[in-house]
Amino acid sequence: MNLPELNTAQKKALIEYLPQFITEERKTRLNEVIANRITHMHVVLEDVYQAHNASAVVRSADCFGVQYLHFVENRNKYKISGDVALGASQWVNVKRHVSTKEALQHLKQSGFRIVATSPHKNDKTIYELDVKEKFALVFGTEKEGITSEVIEMADEFVKIPMMGFTESFNISVCAALCMHELTNRIRKEVKDFGLSAEEKQDIYLHWLQKTIKKSDLLVADFIRKNPILSPK
Repeated sequence: MNLPELNTAQKKALIEYLPQFITEERKTRLNEVIANRITHMHVVLEDVYQAHNASAVVRSADCFGVQYLHFVENRNKYKISGDVALGASQWVNVKRHVSTKEALQHLKQSGFRIVATSPHKNDKTIYELDVKEKFALVFGTEKEGITSEVIEMADEFVKIPMMGFTESFNISVCAALCMHELTNRIRKEVKDFGLSAEEKQDIYLHWLQKTIKKSDLLVADFIRKNPILSPK
């Protein structure tokens, strides 16, 4: 049974029911992780074509507590390399977009300012960026970087200071460095950086289902045995 098929009452009941099938240590870990999840910053990858780079960014997002990632698929489809991601994709929310414009419009309409990573005449360093208002951090493709469409739609530009001859980091390294710095600052400077109550409910239940073997059967059986929870 998939999460979208469940109503609020079912979700609440399952969150009370399913933890008996995991250890106390696992429950503690799930609670610790979800309490530190960040929704204040989303990460956007525009047309990243190497699976190991996309996978490394997903893994870093999970490690730094960034819950939401957006993959723009103008030309290249989002692919995950299991050896690199190490299962991280099951702990974060990934939204796929058919175009840059659609992705950035969606985020703007949701109240996010667009911060593009690129050397630019009006850029700031990741240490100077104001993190008080929620934002989407955009990374471009491996060779060309962000497209002209991102440049046109971006509200701000940010960069990592470079001290050597090489002009840029690998995309996955750049993303990890930015997430490390910015998530640290967000947790210190932003009071309400975390998930809403509704988001926590959905994500926590999803994690429980991913953690417990044959959870779909347990969910179906529980709802069948509790008619009050069955769909009308």
